[in-house]
Amino acid sequence: MTEFIIANMAPIIFGSLVVFLLLGFPVAFSLGANGIIFGALGIWLGLFHPSFFQALPERIFGGIMNNDTLMAIPFFTFMGLILERSGMAEDLLDTIGQLFGPVRGGIAYAVIFVGAMLAATTGVVAASVISMGLISLPIMLRYGYDRRIASGVIAASGTLAQIIPPSLVLIIMADQLGKSVGDMYKGAFIPGFILTGLYLLFVVLITLFKPQWAPALPPEARTFREPNGKSGAVSLILLTLVSVAAGLAFVKFRLPAGNPLDESIVIGMLVGIGVAFALAVLNRVTKLGLLSTMAERVTFVLIPPLGLIFLVLGTIFLGIATPTEGGAMGAAGAVLMALARQRLTWTLTKQAMDSTAKLTTFVVFILVGARVFSLTFYGVDGHKWVEHLLTDLPGGQIGFLIVVNLLVFVLAFFLDFFELSFIVVPLLGPVAEKLGIDLIWFGVLLAVNMQTSFMHPPFGFALFYLRSVAPSRRYKDTHTGKLTEPVTTGQIYWGAIPFVVIQLIMVALVIAFPQLVGHDNADANTGPEVDIMQMIQDDASKTEGLAPTSPSNAPPSPAVQDDDAITRAIRDAAKN
Repeated sequence: MTEFIIANMAPIIFGSLVVFLLLGFPVAFSLGANGIIFGALGIWLGLFHPSFFQALPERIFGGIMNNDTLMAIPFFTFMGLILERSGMAEDLLDTIGQLFGPVRGGIAYAVIFVGAMLAATTGVVAASVISMGLISLPIMLRYGYDRRIASGVIAASGTLAQIIPPSLVLIIMADQLGKSVGDMYKGAFIPGFILTGLYLLFVVLITLFKPQWAPALPPEARTFREPNGKSGAVSLILLTLVSVAAGLAFVKFRLPAGNPLDESIVIGMLVGIGVAFALAVLNRVTKLGLLSTMAERVTFVLIPPLGLIFLVLGTIFLGIATPTEGGAMGAAGAVLMALARQRLTWTLTKQAMDSTAKLTTFVVFILVGARVFSLTFYGVDGHKWVEHLLTDLPGGQIGFLIVVNLLVFVLAFFLDFFELSFIVVPLLGPVAEKLGIDLIWFGVLLAVNMQTSFMHPPFGFALFYLRSVAPSRRYKDTHTGKLTEPVTTGQIYWGAIPFVVIQLIMVALVIAFPQLVGHDNADANTGPEVDIMQMIQDDASKTEGLAPTSPSNAPPSPAVQDDDAITRAIRDAAKN
């Protein structure tokens, strides 16, 4: 029995972790407990020296507490929460809803656009889904939207926070893969826009084939009107054309030829929205009456958060600021915007700080548990077991990608993206690199796939977030006074399925067209390289006696059979 455990320690450790997770234990506890339990078992079996765990402090404090990249998480979270809780989401939905009101499915379009903007600010799925559920769901039910469509649109638009920069999952993905956060943001830029477009296309198809499921707003609900009764959309269209022309002209005549597409898009948008905002301010100050009420409203509501988003992303893309510095600038900008709108209160600030602290603590504790687990798992050559398991698959890269995406899709039924990032990605990244797969592209692909963790029934987190704010019993509408039927859990689940299919289509598109993930290959390795195997080796060299001290009659362990850099370092440390 002892010989069997020694020879199969790596799969036993991984299997025990899966059992712990399925039993419902917290992820951080499951990771840390498995690392400590099997580390102690390894010491008892003679695989490790008792001083094995002396490497833990260096791994935790050196790899986590001193990691500047992870500081971007609380900054971006605080930025998004301040903007969301200061009423930005409500103003955006009201304005864009009025803009698309005369169009079938107009509120659904507004939800997707606002969801994309919240994704680019909060980076937190829960905040986006709950906000949109509280604001938009009653409106959609009031005007006769199908409950499945309404639920699916709200939940799916919230998951855009997974892929649209500055996404938290992309920060973690970059850290786990040892790549630059800026490169990861660049890679996810175009896929994020395409996925948003696919959501919009789905709503278009619904309005064509099932128009009664997504009706237009009735005339009495359209409040933004000119004195002559017109909507003012023509003025907004002209302002948009002028802004787009200004952005394109700047990109063509002021930027150097061959400038990266994503950087050109960000700079062009910054110039365009700047021109639009300046024209709106000039019109209001001078009272020329060149712009309609709708055009002014859209400009003053939409431009400030867009400007902040693209300013933050632009500084990161251009290399002017690190993600941490960009996040700090975004947080300061969000506070200033809330102050300018006279909506920043001490209560709101405390709520945002409390939510930020909880999320950051959650991430850090999972990462600490992952460090404890990886020390033991890599110490028994678990990474080699995973590598041999996946590299021997038929089909080469394609076979590997199919198996990995199926694995992530299945695990997403039970784990959220934080847990998947800390458990699965460190094991898959080295194998992907050995197979010649670009890690930026691989990280974006996994991020798109991880979106399904929020959407697929019955364990989708976004569905539970929506369930918590959706009406569960019949209620009286405050505007019409009519009794409105509740939204059932089954309707929420059925509404999510089409969007899960769309997300899987996006996964297929990224695999079929890898050029969608654009980044500068020459600078792909300029980020901080986090080589876990090297960290293990460094830990071993700092710790005396980490080599196996198994008795002479014990069978050789897998770690001894393969004379790699790690085992050599371990044996050298033991000799000293």
